Amino acid sequence: MMSYSDDIRPSPEAMLRLAQAEEVKAEVGKLKIFLGYAAGVGKTFAMLEAADLRKQEGRDVVVGYVESHGRFETDSLLSFTGLEILPKKLIEYQGVQLPELDLDAVLDRRPQIVLVDELAHSNAPGCRHEKRWQDVEELLAAGIDVYTTVNIQHFESLNDVVTQITGVVVRETVPDRLLDLAFEIKLIDISPEDLLQRLKEGKVYIPAQATKAMEKFFRLGNLMALRELSLRRAAARVDDQMRAYMETQSIAGPWPTAERLLVCVSGSPYSEKLIRATCRLAEELKAQWLTVYIETPGGGRQVQENRERIWRDLRLAESLGAQVATVTATDITDALMEYASRHNVTKIVMGKPHKPRWREILQPPIVDRIIRRSGALDVVVVSFEQDESAGTAIVHRRSRPLKLTGYAASLVLIAAATLLCELLRPFLDPTNMVMFYLLAVVVASVRLGRKPAIATAFFGVLAFDFFFVPPRLTFAVADTQYLLTFLGLFVVSVVISSLVVRARERAEAMRTREVQTASLYYLSRDLAASVDIDAVLKAVVRNAEEALNAQVVIFLPEGERLDIMAASEGLTLDIKEQAVADWAFRNNHQAGRATDTLVSADLIYLPLQTPASVLGVMGVQLQQEQDYHAQDNRRLLEAFATQAAMAMERIRFSRQAEQAQILQARENLERALLNSISHDLRTPLSSVTGVLTCLKEEGEHLNDHARRELLDTACSEAERLNRFVGNLLDMTRIEAGAVKLNSEPCDVQDLVGCALAALEPRIAGREVSFRMLTELPLVPMDLVLMTQVMVNLVDNSLKYSPSGTAIELTAATDSSWLILELRDHGPGVPEHDLRRIFDKFYRIPVPEGAGGTGLGLSICKGIVEAHNGSIVAENLPAGGLRIELRLPLQKRQGEPRDS
Repeated sequence: MMSYSDDIRPSPEAMLRLAQAEEVKAEVGKLKIFLGYAAGVGKTFAMLEAADLRKQEGRDVVVGYVESHGRFETDSLLSFTGLEILPKKLIEYQGVQLPELDLDAVLDRRPQIVLVDELAHSNAPGCRHEKRWQDVEELLAAGIDVYTTVNIQHFESLNDVVTQITGVVVRETVPDRLLDLAFEIKLIDISPEDLLQRLKEGKVYIPAQATKAMEKFFRLGNLMALRELSLRRAAARVDDQMRAYMETQSIAGPWPTAERLLVCVSGSPYSEKLIRATCRLAEELKAQWLTVYIETPGGGRQVQENRERIWRDLRLAESLGAQVATVTATDITDALMEYASRHNVTKIVMGKPHKPRWREILQPPIVDRIIRRSGALDVVVVSFEQDESAGTAIVHRRSRPLKLTGYAASLVLIAAATLLCELLRPFLDPTNMVMFYLLAVVVASVRLGRKPAIATAFFGVLAFDFFFVPPRLTFAVADTQYLLTFLGLFVVSVVISSLVVRARERAEAMRTREVQTASLYYLSRDLAASVDIDAVLKAVVRNAEEALNAQVVIFLPEGERLDIMAASEGLTLDIKEQAVADWAFRNNHQAGRATDTLVSADLIYLPLQTPASVLGVMGVQLQQEQDYHAQDNRRLLEAFATQAAMAMERIRFSRQAEQAQILQARENLERALLNSISHDLRTPLSSVTGVLTCLKEEGEHLNDHARRELLDTACSEAERLNRFVGNLLDMTRIEAGAVKLNSEPCDVQDLVGCALAALEPRIAGREVSFRMLTELPLVPMDLVLMTQVMVNLVDNSLKYSPSGTAIELTAATDSSWLILELRDHGPGVPEHDLRRIFDKFYRIPVPEGAGGTGLGLSICKGIVEAHNGSIVAENLPAGGLRIELRLPLQKRQGEPRDS
């Protein structure tokens, strides 16, 4: 009987995740992090001790970069272990030589383990990567194990928490994904009191720096809080490992409900803090989280600073492990709820609004609208204190100078409407003049925008009151009913202006999307029409130039290096740019301008990636810096790179398919030739060999009649073999174009007679008739070659028609042609084979005892075409095959001369 525990097995998804994780770990190097909560806890010392143990175990360990900060214990241990130390790379920056990790030297040395201290360090300008953790990722990708050190305050998701605790903004940060990537995390921990004592003794910093550090960062409360953060983060990692083990080993336990968090960014100064808060909440809930930016039609009118902030926020969220998306919609609330529903979001994280109360009454905050429509969704509202920097940014945004041109134009429109109404005043009542002011509002909405249109409505009410409402030329109103007219005029004007402006904004958004869609359509059309790689590259360069007003270059691998295969006119690249492209190709990662790798480059480089491999690199140089950060441009660039890669792969696959077809055809030809040789060459040879053997061994005992029969058989088979070899040679001569005609006027009766005489042993009583339907002139031909044609045609009819049936030959003339026709009464040829019976080595299923190589009719076709004639075959309605041969009665231009 099976127990309950025996029924519990790992889920296929868990086993798949475990297999994928093990596969990834097998392909890349292992990362071991020595984690501390502050400088001086002993991370580097512990790393050197661990490296010494690995060296004693026989592992190849080198020191890539270790910074002792002058600490005696660390320097002594480094000397004692005797580890190989790679020279540091000196980078000159502002007249100072800065030591950095020599990444290329480590890759060339390829040790089993390399020590890289200070994971969060920012590299000097001129290095391959901006951050040292990017160097570590490249080492891991190369299959090298890395030991490194880092403090808890350097992890990106805890940046604002550390700032709040210590009051110090940590500029050098590390993505949290490195903790998940680490094979092992070793927590280096000492009590805060011991760390402060080490600081006083000068074992962390020199006395002057130590005193300053104790006043700001190294305070007892700060150290206790940082220590707790490090312990909690290490415990969370252990908890993750425990849960993974329980899941893969089918250990029963309480499983939490899966959570998915969603946070929306808007370019607000608080978006960065909101993203980090969501990341921490997702870490606590062990949940996936998503970040979305809702782009409204009016969003294109945002200032450049706000667009760049949105771009930075999205990159920050992506670096913290979020799934990032940009959605275009007219209403933020609808789009956010639809996105949450489509992605099975359980919690939406939003910031607490800081608008004045009167503005919230006029326009309810998005968070309130989301809460009302949330339904089963949980809405988490995060509160932030309005700091000085955010307030400065808001004030700066509000203090933008007004564009007075639109308001001046609105005054001109009101003046024109007032002048027109004054001209028509004798003919119209004052209430009818309202329509002219509404017309002015519509014009302002279409041409000037929302705010100038509202100003036009306001000025229109004032002008209408002042000039046309009794008493005129005053703002006084004698009839109070006009107040309702004023209110109606203003409200209708505002509504009209809002609707018109919104329609225009939607039209602009649709026009932008239409331009992008058209660009992709033209690219797809050109790529679909491209038949080779050069055409694909030219199409990509041309379309990218037109769509983005940019200069483009495409690299493809040639052996061990990348070569420029297509580029915009006038674009030149130096060695540094080519090195950036090479790095992007080998690491399958974007590099260059506006990326996080090799940012000093002039171009941005995108790998041309397919699901199978990386085919090349596309480099793009845009006109302005902000163009690189625009979401639309980045999406278009990535779409262009993807389309180009897929088109190149399609052409590569089509070439492979073409080569496969050629190989298949060659194999079929070789198979047919081998079959022919095995039967038509081997059979007569076997017969001749058998006859000769019999005559040799039994010749003295054979009578004359038996000996004569054996010799006749040998001669027949030898002739058959001679015909076969002759056919092969003739076919070779025809294909090589070496057939030279000895053309002379010949009698058709002589041609048919020679052919039937050669076939007399084969005819053996069969009825073969020949009729001339008209009087035949002498026809220019090579009699020997055309006799072979007739022999092959008649022999083919004898072979494929029943023995008791007749074969009919007729000859006639038609204007300038001689027409020879051969008919048999056999089964004919299947319709789908009629066009192929003149191909080499092609044979239809033959009757028993009928042989052949499939060359006879092909030779006939080659000889007839050499005479500038034609040959066709068709089935007869009553059964049988008809072959018609046409030869010109006169020599034609281009016919080979007599030899």
